[in-house]
Amino acid sequence: MEIDVLTLFPRIFEGPLEESILKRAQSKGRVAVRVHNLRDFTHDKHHVVDDKPYGGGPGMLMKPEPIFEAVEKFRRTESCVVLMTPQGAAFTQARAQEFSRKTHLVIICGHYEGVDERVREALVDEEVSIGDYVLTNGALGAAVFVDAVVRLLPGVLGDEQSAGDDSFANGLLEGPQYTRPPDFRGMTVPEVLLSGHHEAIAKWRAEWARQRTKERRPDLLK
Repeated sequence: MEIDVLTLFPRIFEGPLEESILKRAQSKGRVAVRVHNLRDFTHDKHHVVDDKPYGGGPGMLMKPEPIFEAVEKFRRTESCVVLMTPQGAAFTQARAQEFSRKTHLVIICGHYEGVDERVREALVDEEVSIGDYVLTNGALGAAVFVDAVVRLLPGVLGDEQSAGDDSFANGLLEGPQYTRPPDFRGMTVPEVLLSGHHEAIAKWRAEWARQRTKERRPDLLK
């Protein structure tokens, strides 16, 4: 997979891309992530990327010219152009799976009061929101988006079963997990997990996953 990120704040990605799974995925050649500064696609001496919205109102709006020029430079026939925006469709594990099957993503990171509507109309294939809240800029959401997608690529995780056991992978939250020691400050690991009885363990985990989902995210059971 290839990912081109278009943002006003490239340095936000320096930490996430140089740590943990994202770093290993790049070093293994599973993904190539390139981050581009939208100011590099301006042609005035001040590198202006925003302007006041027509009709008035607070804040500034991202101008269409730099975004169009950047997307048109990197977009290919097979590309999927994604806009990070609070107005987008909710990002879920199922959606992450769908995006992980793409070969090339171009991600536009919104900022200020958002982007000129002509960007949505002419360039964008998918609008994505990582939650019902507003961030300072879309680069933060894009970093989350990239991490969630890249970890699902074949060969990225050490154990291919890991993604299948994650919360939301089967529509439920993941149940409790324990590791050594078996007794820590009087808090003990459930006997069934120490039994070696795989069928009983699987049943216990399934029951707890459903119970935890019912308690914390009953909406998922609908």
